[in-house]
Amino acid sequence: MTALTDRLSAIVGAAHVSADADVVAARCVDYTGRYRGNASLLVRPGTADEVAAVLKACRDAGAYVTVQGGRTSLVAGTVPEHADVLLSTERLTGLGAVDIAERTIRAGAGATLAAVQRAAAESSLLFGVDLAARDSATIGGMVSTNAGGLRTVRYGNMGEQVVGLDVAMPDGSVLQRHSHVRSDNTGYDLASLFVGAEGTLGVITAVDLRLHSVPAHRVTAVCAFTDLDSLIPVARAFRDFESIAALELIDGRAVELAAGHLNQPVSVAGEWLLLVELAADADPTDALADRLVATPQRGKPAVGIDAADQHRLWQIRESVAEVVGLFGPPLKFDVSLPLSAIPAFARDAEALIARHAPDAVPVLFGHAGQGNLHLNVLRCNAGQETAIYPAMMELIAAHGGNVSSEHGVGTRKRQYLGMSRSQADIATMRAIKAALDPTGYLNPAVLFD
Repeated sequence: MTALTDRLSAIVGAAHVSADADVVAARCVDYTGRYRGNASLLVRPGTADEVAAVLKACRDAGAYVTVQGGRTSLVAGTVPEHADVLLSTERLTGLGAVDIAERTIRAGAGATLAAVQRAAAESSLLFGVDLAARDSATIGGMVSTNAGGLRTVRYGNMGEQVVGLDVAMPDGSVLQRHSHVRSDNTGYDLASLFVGAEGTLGVITAVDLRLHSVPAHRVTAVCAFTDLDSLIPVARAFRDFESIAALELIDGRAVELAAGHLNQPVSVAGEWLLLVELAADADPTDALADRLVATPQRGKPAVGIDAADQHRLWQIRESVAEVVGLFGPPLKFDVSLPLSAIPAFARDAEALIARHAPDAVPVLFGHAGQGNLHLNVLRCNAGQETAIYPAMMELIAAHGGNVSSEHGVGTRKRQYLGMSRSQADIATMRAIKAALDPTGYLNPAVLFD
């Protein structure tokens, strides 16, 4: 390890390599605080060539490597297990100039989502993916997990924003996949291979991202419902609106917690809330009003037409993730379900949690347009998690769901991959992994059991 430390210091500079036990230990705990690992070194390369050289040095030394970006993974995707070398992309923060004609921007893997959003806004454009963790989530990690978020119903996941990328490969080479044309049908879609691969095939160092025009008008509303059986048909109808920009399901319990935390009154009271946002070049307010009049709901909706009112309505939704953490590290489930299965799943999940953890509080929220939901279990201890986790995975599968909608598999869900992928799928993925990383040293704890 001393020889490897010296080699890495020669590549990136001694200031960017650390074997300090406290520094390394701080990087071995995940975002939720529930999962911890162990590592030996931290290295922070500053260029794609340095990343590639670091990978080659680690491979030659027989050292495992775990890649880290903003470390916002909710499935222990950046938690090392083999006294790994931690390779951080935090110095790869460069942003290129916005290409207004082509509506693209090049971003380093370590650039935050918020930085990309600001750069786009300065050119009167927008980036299609948005997350509550925008100030810390990094572009490389978001591409690696094919992150979704608050605007997925309109713009799609990260993979749909990628038009090119640079990847440091496990053998120490650098793959540069860029094209100046939008249509390029010349062989394998190599860029897509690394989207959702969770860093197991290479380290993304830079990405060319698609940008979008800014709609001239936007209107937001929050509707209340007594049950999910009433809410889901409304969500399905709004999903088909051409001007739909966001469609968010929120547990009424979470809204009450968030409102108390923010010291704000609840705009709309109900067991379940649906946040709807329309955006278009022509004002969609009348279209939203017509639909709301025809929507069976509990009480009157809250509508935000100006920016201040819209921000107020969004604040409750975006604060939910922060609020659930006030009760200690929550047990998180990221699940994709058919819309029709959501009401029954919610009831069954609550009953499952009550059986194993009577004092726990389940909180459900997420992206109703795609059925991508986030179930957080508050006040759940480690012993209860041991019983709840596998049972919840079985329940998700029983309702026709996918055990990961947008957080990825990481290390936490790798033993459940077979619930969502066939054996042929997994064998093919393993074959690709073996071809690109035959020694299996890159992100060894991630994806595969």
